[in-house]
Amino acid sequence: MPPPMPVDDNIWNLNSSSDRQHTEAYGSTEIFDESKYTFPRERIPLQMKDESKTPLVIVACGSFSPITYLHLRMFEMARDHIVENTDFEIMGGYFSPVSDFYQKAGLAEAKHRVRMCELAVEKSSTWLMVDSWESLQTSYQRTAIVLDHFQNELNGADGDGGVRLKNGEYKPIKIMLLAGGDLVQSFAAPDVWATADLHHIIGKYGCLILERTGSDVYEFLLSHDVLYKHRRNVFVIKQLIYNDISSTKIRLFIRRGMSIKYLLPTAVVDYIYAQGLYKHDH
Repeated sequence: MPPPMPVDDNIWNLNSSSDRQHTEAYGSTEIFDESKYTFPRERIPLQMKDESKTPLVIVACGSFSPITYLHLRMFEMARDHIVENTDFEIMGGYFSPVSDFYQKAGLAEAKHRVRMCELAVEKSSTWLMVDSWESLQTSYQRTAIVLDHFQNELNGADGDGGVRLKNGEYKPIKIMLLAGGDLVQSFAAPDVWATADLHHIIGKYGCLILERTGSDVYEFLLSHDVLYKHRRNVFVIKQLIYNDISSTKIRLFIRRGMSIKYLLPTAVVDYIYAQGLYKHDH
């Protein structure tokens, strides 16, 4: 059985259901074919512009079935917030599509979702990348494990990596999860998230939360024990121009033969039609 889902798959599905919480060692995974995988770091700068700041990488986990302009805009809104309000320097951002073992209705094959994400960013962004590691796993991976994967790749398994400074030393890169307000409210849903995972995700890494229409993130932050405990590691981003494009509605439009032009990047629209995706979505 897949884990319970947020109301709208626009807000990425990062849930850790109770029947998957038996793994206590963060970072443990099933074996997969490593020959098919290379961690993308081509857009990570070799040096910082301001070494007094903390280098930051933003990670968004989810279905991306398909990726929409809202998913892309969330990164841009997060970057604006970081630049204006924090002492972080953004080094890069990653989409991490979930594997096929998530078994969610409307989930196109991982190879298609990864490719659509790649098409969405390859010509439109200089700092966003797509990591296929999670999509290649032979079992569902909890968000805590996925973030540990980024930690290992960017900072080294022993924490001896990061960004090389001018003096030759290395500064560790902070990794933060990017999520929407609807998803964050699922933190309070019973049997959806393990408390240990929430402490690991928010306490160790941190979370950038995009406010959604009709959701009061600040009120929820005050009422949720784990979020409140790690509140200094939580950053709430306001939408100045509201965007409610939904992957669910995109799939519905396709089934109904309606236009999806200008809702997704053109390259993604062309790919969906070329591959015949979502015509018989269930």
